[in-house]
Amino acid sequence: MTITQLQYVLAVAEHKNFTQAAQKSFVTQPTLSMQVQKLEDELDILIFDRSKKPIAITEVGKKIVAQAKNIVNEAERIKDIVDQEKGFIGGDYTLGIIPTIMPTLLPMFLKTFIRKYPKVNLIIKEQNTENLIRNIQDGHLDAGIAATPLEIEFIKERPLYYEPFVGYVPTNHRLSGASHLDPGDLDITDILLLKDGHCFRDGVINICNSTKNYGEEHFQLQSGSFETLINLSNEGLGMTLLPFLNTLELDENKKKYLKHFNPPSPAREVSLIYHKSELKIQITEALKDVISGIVRGAIAFQDVKIISPISKQ
Repeated sequence: MTITQLQYVLAVAEHKNFTQAAQKSFVTQPTLSMQVQKLEDELDILIFDRSKKPIAITEVGKKIVAQAKNIVNEAERIKDIVDQEKGFIGGDYTLGIIPTIMPTLLPMFLKTFIRKYPKVNLIIKEQNTENLIRNIQDGHLDAGIAATPLEIEFIKERPLYYEPFVGYVPTNHRLSGASHLDPGDLDITDILLLKDGHCFRDGVINICNSTKNYGEEHFQLQSGSFETLINLSNEGLGMTLLPFLNTLELDENKKKYLKHFNPPSPAREVSLIYHKSELKIQITEALKDVISGIVRGAIAFQDVKIISPISKQ
């Protein structure tokens, strides 16, 4: 039994297909199939039921796959121990970032991080929170940046910053005369929302649910873009809420429509999340230090109330 054989088993278990597993493992399909077969012969059991399409994992195979994940992770930890002992910070590191954070945060820290840690090959993927969690569990991501708290048993959360919600209220809106906003001012029926699946959308809904303030609903509109929501607000179709960092790059003509909340301002907690196995922890710590240091200077708000990223409806 070898680590390589266990890695091949995990690849087949994930893709349910020997050809795809071989492609992802950068070996030929006959090589991968032969190694999996050798392991099954050694153990005198079948890990995979090849008669089914897609390939199915046998009952005993499920137990072996679970144990293989642990063994492969622990084998990788040996390299981590050596890297930490040598003070080496480098190698591949795959980071997922949710869509409502990536456009504003990534330009702030990426150049600084790659200059400070040139031996790290940072692979960045935009994914929603659900995919981040699944890919961290499956080992396809080393870490993610998402709105928290998530309170998932196998994930560690390290807060990076607390980002206030900011109102974008055009002149023709009922709240245009207010100097500041309160959650009780909001009416979910005249707030333009991101489409379903965005945790920022759920945070906005949770702010409104906390006051149960509902008016007469005339239409529903959901978008995947803050820019679209701003443009529709300017057309008189409602107000919207934005993350604070998204407001920094607005032109002066749009900034005049921004309204902050009275303290404590509703805010989202943004964290670096990763598996409790803490593989590649030296890179994770370096990433956290760089991001926290940069964002700390951009967000001066202190008195905030954290809004859950998970809708309570």
